[in-house]
Amino acid sequence: MAGGDSDASGHRERLRARLLSGGGDAFHDYELLEYVLGLAIPRRDTKPLAKRLLAEFGSFPALLAASPAELSRVEGLTEGAAAALKFVEATVQRTLRTAALDRPVLSGWQALTDYLHASMAHRVTEEFRVIFLNNRNVMVRDEAMGSGTVNAAPVYPREIVKRALELGASGLVLVHNHPSGDPSPSRDDIQMTKQVVEAGRPLGLSVHDHVVIGRTGHASFRALGLL
Repeated sequence: MAGGDSDASGHRERLRARLLSGGGDAFHDYELLEYVLGLAIPRRDTKPLAKRLLAEFGSFPALLAASPAELSRVEGLTEGAAAALKFVEATVQRTLRTAALDRPVLSGWQALTDYLHASMAHRVTEEFRVIFLNNRNVMVRDEAMGSGTVNAAPVYPREIVKRALELGASGLVLVHNHPSGDPSPSRDDIQMTKQVVEAGRPLGLSVHDHVVIGRTGHASFRALGLL
């Protein structure tokens, strides 16, 4: 057992040295993951667990997006290791969210979509969110306004407009994900967007875009000529 502990420790030291000297680009996903797991499970070879997790969830982003309940069903993944993964996810999302907040949304569109993709693309249920903007198009709030089953999230246009007035917002970016992976807008998506636009127009509230997030990309209503 002692020899196994020593081997795992030596392997992690080599991984750490590689990362500090050359950065993370040369690492496989399983190597990055095994080091994170090793911080929470220090006396075990975590490479087999890392490879099994990636095989089960399909990708590093999908693994990080998994719920604590989903992670708890994986044999060998301790509560501490599951928490470490959720801390990594929270750190990534905080970094991307900060980048999106540092500039007007419409001139930093890539930063916003990077943040939204990281936080929504791998959810197994649909979530509807609204980015509320001030008169300088800077984000004042990012709020979930509805969640549902794998293919439906209830959305109430009046509630969106009411919340915008409470926040003193003058613009909106509507966002939701498609758990199917295909970001193409549905007929219901188009109809609901029209209802929000019509509800906000008399109050001077502009809907700048509606973004649909899929696993491999996103669809913009404005780019598609739907707004």
